[in-house]
Amino acid sequence: MPGGHTQTLRPFLWRASKLYPDTEVVSRNHDGMSRQTYAEYEERTAQLANALDEHGIEQGDRVGTFCWNTDRHFEVYFAAPSMGAQLHTINPLLPDEHIRYIVDDANDEVIFVDPSLAEKIAGAAEGAEEFEGVDLIVMDDSPVEAIDGPVYEEFVAGHDTDYDWPELPSEQPAGMCYTSGTTGKPKGVEYTQSMLWSHTMMSQSPQGIPMEDDDVVMPVVPMFHVNAWGMPFTATAGGAKQVFPGPSPDADDLARLIEEEGVTITAGVPTVWLGLMEYCEDNEVDLSTLDQVIVGGSAAPESMIRWFDDRGVEVLHAWGMTEMSPIGSVAHLKSDLEDEDYQTQLDKRSKQGIMVPGLEFKVIDEDGNRIAWDGEEFGELYVRGPSVTKEYFKRPEANEEDFEDGWLKTGDVVSVDPDGYIKIVDRAKDVIKSGGEWISSVELENAIMAHEDVSEATVIGVPHEKWQERPVAFVVPTEGADREGLDDEILELLDEEYPKWWLPDAVEYIEEVPKTATGKFSKKDLREQYTGSVELHEGSAPEEAAPESDD
Repeated sequence: MPGGHTQTLRPFLWRASKLYPDTEVVSRNHDGMSRQTYAEYEERTAQLANALDEHGIEQGDRVGTFCWNTDRHFEVYFAAPSMGAQLHTINPLLPDEHIRYIVDDANDEVIFVDPSLAEKIAGAAEGAEEFEGVDLIVMDDSPVEAIDGPVYEEFVAGHDTDYDWPELPSEQPAGMCYTSGTTGKPKGVEYTQSMLWSHTMMSQSPQGIPMEDDDVVMPVVPMFHVNAWGMPFTATAGGAKQVFPGPSPDADDLARLIEEEGVTITAGVPTVWLGLMEYCEDNEVDLSTLDQVIVGGSAAPESMIRWFDDRGVEVLHAWGMTEMSPIGSVAHLKSDLEDEDYQTQLDKRSKQGIMVPGLEFKVIDEDGNRIAWDGEEFGELYVRGPSVTKEYFKRPEANEEDFEDGWLKTGDVVSVDPDGYIKIVDRAKDVIKSGGEWISSVELENAIMAHEDVSEATVIGVPHEKWQERPVAFVVPTEGADREGLDDEILELLDEEYPKWWLPDAVEYIEEVPKTATGKFSKKDLREQYTGSVELHEGSAPEEAAPESDD
């Protein structure tokens, strides 16, 4: 069998093409829908590998992609790593400066470019020495004006549909992804064959995000973001039908694909599903085939879980990081919780969940001690395991800061309840310290988004002369919501659950919460835009708050 005894990606495709040769790979492309079977897909990956060979790509070279979720992008997913090259997915939503840095840092030999992104990469490459010697290939069957280079269909045409796949060592670099670089330059994370193999097997375990041969899997999470959470590999390993939603799908596109293709599992950040929920309220949408919506990137509001529950769809909350390939924990209900009341179960499902098989974690407080699993204490989450990187690419200073004795220091502040469920309290850099006490911005955000007139909400800490920092809420009201008095309703809602000194000093209405390149709320942008422009109410933090501290 190809791949021998080593842990590599190749056997996953070998299995799918041999056991499920007629199962479809479907893609919404800019020029319409395309369909192929796993048998045809395997031949296409062989043609692409032969074409890359002829182009001079050797083992260890990096093959970049600048693409949306499409079938052609998926062909690179198996062709490049299985020939011994390295799949390097580049986030097209990054600033040009970051794109140039990433291409230069990774030393990409060739980059496959979606036609709709040709102008974007051409703009980044213009006059840039970082792009010298990098060949750009348009993922299409006809040229585009912005790029003077070969097109994909010409590139692969005429090549043999068989390929002599090499025996690769488990530690052969297979993939690469850069962190979004919200502070400083993006950091490269290399994935070995073994890391991606391990991640796929973890995902396929019952307490991961398993995908079977009767599933229809649609990753909305971008393929340029940590390999679409590994879903294309996991779905292939399970022999599932795959549906790729293509360039910039909106709620109408997603609803249509779910209905027409019979999607059973899909995944994306909460903003995607909030958009679909709003669309479903105004349109007749048949979600009857849908079994699971995987939510990650940021917390799933309890209201979202309830909405999908009411329609017979399970929201499965997951957490992970680029450095972890990326899945770390999934909020499955443990068997002894299946008879608990609905609210207790919701509380568990709203958390980041239990660590997937194969990984270990510990939580360290400010004094360097492990915290108790009581759901109250919190500290920084450390993880390790076969899918977790042990270092950044060419960044020794970051390695020293973010790794310790084989553990990855995640930067997430968490608590762990007695059942082992991890709950992210905040990012270490986002937790708000007021009067010497911590306030969780994430908890406040989730509580605010439970209000029916709130579409999005985020909370940041702004400097305060007396209290060090105070929370301020930024709220996007739903369309047609009455803003008059909404801020008071929000504060009353929070007052029922949290101490008064947790309550935001101000509620600001905005049209949209700024997003990072991966769709997460960008608190950094909000701080830059609003710090100092919000009039804080003196004395909002009552004297019950702890005394000011110096740390």
